[in-house]
Amino acid sequence: MSSSTVHATSAASIGQGTSPLALEIQPRDVQSWLAGGTCLLLDVREPDEFAREHVSGAVLMPLSRFDPRQIKPAQGQRVVLMCRSGRRSGDALRRCHDLATHCEVVSMAGGIDAWKSAGLPVSTRASAPRLGVLQQTQATIGLMTLAGVALAYWVHPAGLLLSAFMGCGLVLAGLTGFCPLASAIACLPWNRHATQGNCSGGNCADGSCGTK
Repeated sequence: MSSSTVHATSAASIGQGTSPLALEIQPRDVQSWLAGGTCLLLDVREPDEFAREHVSGAVLMPLSRFDPRQIKPAQGQRVVLMCRSGRRSGDALRRCHDLATHCEVVSMAGGIDAWKSAGLPVSTRASAPRLGVLQQTQATIGLMTLAGVALAYWVHPAGLLLSAFMGCGLVLAGLTGFCPLASAIACLPWNRHATQGNCSGGNCADGSCGTK
C-alpha cells in the first residue's frame, strides 16, 4: 500500500472519531495537493527563514505567533503545516484540536529539508542573510559567553558576570519563550530588509510578517 493511500485511509476515518493530529504527509503528496488546489499550506517558520527560501504557494504563519483561529481554509481544503524539519509543524499541529474538528490538518514530514531532498522546487531570495535570526542569536550568545570567560582569565574575574548574564538570558528564553536578544537581532537592518514584502504577495496569514 502506498504512503498516499495510507494517509487517505487515515483521513477518511476522521469523521469516525479518529484524531488527525498524528498524521504526516509526504512532500510529493503535498505538491500534488497544491497543484490541485486542495490544500492550504502554512509555513510555521519565522519570517527571515521564509524570506530566504519557501515553497511557492505557502502562506507564512510563524509558530511564535501561531493562532489556529486565524486559519481559514477554503471549502474542501486540507490544512498542511510545514517548517524546516518537521518538529515545529508537529508542535503547531498539536495546537489545532478545534480546527481539526471541521477539516483535515496534517504536518508535512521532514519539512522543507525533505521537500528539497525530494527534488521539489523552492523560491529563494539571494539577498536574505545566510544565517537565520535563531542562528545569529545562538552565535552571539556563544561569542559573548566566551568573551566573558576570556575577560575573567586575562583581565578581571568580574568578566564572568557577562557569561552569567548570557546564561540567565537562556533560562528566561526557555521558561517564557521570549528572547530579548533574538528580538533585538531581528530588528537589525539586514534582517528587517530580508523580511520586507512577504505580505505583499499574500504570503502572510495575519498580515504581520516582518514585524515582531
